[in-house]
Amino acid sequence: MSPFPELALAAVMSISTLADPGTPQDAAYTVEDLVLPVEDIIAEVESMDGAQSESRTGEEVTVALTSDVLFAVDKWVLTAKARQRLGQVAAKIKAESAGGVVKILGHTDDQGADAYNQALSLRRARAVQEALGRLDAGAVTFEAAGFGETKPKLPNLVDGRPSDYNRAKNRRVEIIFNVKE
Repeated sequence: MSPFPELALAAVMSISTLADPGTPQDAAYTVEDLVLPVEDIIAEVESMDGAQSESRTGEEVTVALTSDVLFAVDKWVLTAKARQRLGQVAAKIKAESAGGVVKILGHTDDQGADAYNQALSLRRARAVQEALGRLDAGAVTFEAAGFGETKPKLPNLVDGRPSDYNRAKNRRVEIIFNVKE
């Protein structure tokens, strides 16, 4: 049922009388409910330095770490700063996770060949997987996958021009887990 049935009826009557001026004002019309899709609203919280963000959809939490804080350019060996961040993520998983599988997904920007980016994103996801596996993250299983440049968070090009900011956000590793109810 429409939240404003009188308004909908009046709109239909107005339109129909414009089309056919001979239609009586007290004529009865059928009003169909308007059903429109509603997109999920996903709030994202970003750290002050922009290196980490967190979002939640239902029971699923996604922690995204920019590659710039985890790795040197074109590398998949974790930095010392990365180990500290991953320690915090492991503690979060241990405290909040419902257990089961924790997905670790690597992503790159659009610079470089597709095959190279695919391999780099997988190597980075596996490096994060190994590091989290050595930390106490609770009773979970880690699975790593690389997507290269196929799933950007933001468009790499804006108005036909490269966006350094967007590319930096696209170079990331996402850690996805379900939270306890």
